[in-house]
Amino acid sequence: MGKIAKIAAIMVTSVMVLSACGKSDLSIEKSVEAEANTNVTSKVFGPHEHVNQKPTPIKIDRIGAHEVNIEMTSQITDIEIAKGDMYKAWTFNGEAPGPVIVVNQGDKINFTLKNMDPSIPHSMDMHAVHAAPSKDFTDIMPDETGSFSYPADNPGVFMYHCGTKPVLAHIANGMHGTIIVKPTNGYPTDSKVDREYVIVQNEWYKYNDMDDMTNGTPKYVVFSTKALKAGDNNTNGTVGALVDHPLLAKVGDKVRFYVMNVGPNEVSSFHVVGTMFDDVYLDGNPYNHMKGLQTVMLPASGGAVVEFTVTKEGSYPIVTHQFNHATKGAVGALKVTKDGHDDGSKTMSH
Repeated sequence: MGKIAKIAAIMVTSVMVLSACGKSDLSIEKSVEAEANTNVTSKVFGPHEHVNQKPTPIKIDRIGAHEVNIEMTSQITDIEIAKGDMYKAWTFNGEAPGPVIVVNQGDKINFTLKNMDPSIPHSMDMHAVHAAPSKDFTDIMPDETGSFSYPADNPGVFMYHCGTKPVLAHIANGMHGTIIVKPTNGYPTDSKVDREYVIVQNEWYKYNDMDDMTNGTPKYVVFSTKALKAGDNNTNGTVGALVDHPLLAKVGDKVRFYVMNVGPNEVSSFHVVGTMFDDVYLDGNPYNHMKGLQTVMLPASGGAVVEFTVTKEGSYPIVTHQFNHATKGAVGALKVTKDGHDDGSKTMSH
């Protein structure tokens, strides 16, 4: 196929896909049953029907004291979001939420996105940077690659997501994640922190259903944790992920959570049962320092650093205090033991 014909075919497919996203009574394009061997029970649109791409690891390479190269992929990967409930997710690097990115305040980010999706353009909208969206967050067509550079001058815990129209469909189908920009002078409490974890809250709706994503209520609201370093637990946004595999701490530890609510629609009322937040940095900025909070309100795309001390052994449930969402899966657990190792005891959760 000639280059012009190929571009025309992609444009036609994209128009069909994206225009269908706006129809309240249809899934994207004509729905078909997924292949039995994918175990995907929901309906997917034609161009994704046979696609289940193996997760591609993110590449982060520091090339200078204040410069970092980041390469990510947009791809289609099946994820079991609840027991027996498979979702053909639109993802970054085969994860939903996508892998956590950690850079330093003042870094120049050289970002590359490889679009492995065979039929839909994708992009990257990174909340942590100063950029011109019309130039730096542009669509990357299927089987193509785009590269952009921008500075990360502000510290904090930020959301990233696909910014391709309709944005709601791309975020709700799984294209979201967290980028942490570490402050140049750190946080005032750095020397006191014993353990740190990333927690992300996200919602799942009826598969690829724009009417439900726009007007409905989420089917699931869930927590995940993303690896800050090699060997850390790294989960997708699945029901029970942080109950089946609780986070760990030992008695007396000061624990830090980098928390992000990627939405796309709902507010998070983040709370840890059995303790209170000694220190909170709203949006992860050290200037936004608050103390003694019981619950932290996070809008969609809102982040925070929360810190607390655990004084007794046991399970500390992690919830959104909007309990209709906790009932739909937004629960986890921090297990506290004498030595900080899992003692095999039953985990309490809400």
